[in-house]
Amino acid sequence: MTKTRLLLWDIDHTLVDFAGLGAAWYAAAFTAATGATMRVDPVFGGRTERATTTELLTSNGFEAEEETVQAMFKALVAESERAAHRFAAEARVLPGAAEALTAFAGHGDVVQSLVTGNLPEISRHKLAAFDLLEHLDLEIGGYGTLSAHRPDLVPHAVALAAAKHGTPFGADAVVVIGDTPNDVRAALDNGALAIAVATGLYTAAELQAAGAHTVLPDLTDINAVRAAVLG
Repeated sequence: MTKTRLLLWDIDHTLVDFAGLGAAWYAAAFTAATGATMRVDPVFGGRTERATTTELLTSNGFEAEEETVQAMFKALVAESERAAHRFAAEARVLPGAAEALTAFAGHGDVVQSLVTGNLPEISRHKLAAFDLLEHLDLEIGGYGTLSAHRPDLVPHAVALAAAKHGTPFGADAVVVIGDTPNDVRAALDNGALAIAVATGLYTAAELQAAGAHTVLPDLTDINAVRAAVLG
């Protein structure tokens, strides 16, 4: 079947909740990469790992040289691997997430992948912990290694999907689902459909004000999610 719609999911606070784990990983990764103790905590909120890492290094008095950034990335992956056995107990899949992924897998014209601030390896670790990988093509996603500017991740994912499936995905065929104004902005800056879920740190009103085309309280109403994505 010809693929006609590209659905790009955010991970944190959209599909899963790893609240509290990321900051601990960053503290350990910062020490591994710099030999120092982190004094200023990282800022997340829908930002990419490249943006967060760059700002974290500079706010703690280090130059954000590419070698150091890559060392941080490597250390973050190692931290997530070490913590993987605790994910089921300390993190959770959000209500409706598995059902939504399965529902769109039943639409043969829909391709599902990611646009996430996470590193590729950490994306896989987080989703695998809750058996959420089956219906997602991680090879064509846009990840936080690419740019500090989140909207850059969307065209990267679109180009990979188009090349793999041999079909162009115009802006009106691309849907971004996330929980932050940065997710909304990533969609809008690329002419894509922006669907927001109020399952993170931002209220429905804040997501609406950011320009989301649709704001859902969560993913539990599969018919509402399907209607928002498919129109």
